[in-house]
Amino acid sequence: MSRNIGQLVIVRHGESEWNKKNLFTGWRDVRLTEQGMAEAREAGRLLAAENILFDQCFTSLQRRAIQTLWIALDEMDQMWLPVEKNWRLNERHYGALQGDDKKEAVKKFGEEQVLIWRRSYATPPPPVDLNSPDYPKADRRYAGLTDAELPRSESLKDVLARVLPYWNGTIVPKLAEGKNVLIAAHGNSLRALMKHLENISEQDIVELNLPTGVPRLYKLNGDFKSESARFLGDAAEIEKKMNAVKHQTGKA
Repeated sequence: MSRNIGQLVIVRHGESEWNKKNLFTGWRDVRLTEQGMAEAREAGRLLAAENILFDQCFTSLQRRAIQTLWIALDEMDQMWLPVEKNWRLNERHYGALQGDDKKEAVKKFGEEQVLIWRRSYATPPPPVDLNSPDYPKADRRYAGLTDAELPRSESLKDVLARVLPYWNGTIVPKLAEGKNVLIAAHGNSLRALMKHLENISEQDIVELNLPTGVPRLYKLNGDFKSESARFLGDAAEIEKKMNAVKHQTGKA
């Protein structure tokens, strides 16, 4: 007998203040811009038009994703839904690059090196020192994490390694119950999840650029992998936003 698997939607947060400034953000906690809030509202409108009644929401511990979820749920008139927040859905930790201007980093380290740090699957940027403000040990949100879990820098491979246990252990059981799930998170935590769901190769995931504030709707098979997936919204506008992400460092 086939299972009634719930629907899954993922959405990257709307434009943040540091997206706008073209800075490496990572685990720095920044707010949405006015444009980002508008993107979150549009995401909510697009989801409302699909007539999806969600049962459970998941997000990270970072305000840009939380704000996006709130705004989208408000637009759908579903703000009462249960929301679970977890660090495993946080953005990739960009190590010593956090706070740096992306184009300035290219000038400093070279286009090829920044491209490797930014887009390769398994090579992380230089790590932060243990006494750096960017090492999250002193942040109350992460007080329960072990030293082994606290990142100093991450590759996309590292992000996938922390996302998957949460996906398999917490989110999949909800979907298996037939519950519709909405995940609001970040460019890299969602790219990592997409790699898993859509069986994207290590080579091809490098070229995937996830636009801000655009929901992606999945129909999952019995293995909780993608049977079909599509972005919601205007295709030309989505393509434009994806290209903008691709060219944030100029050429890199």
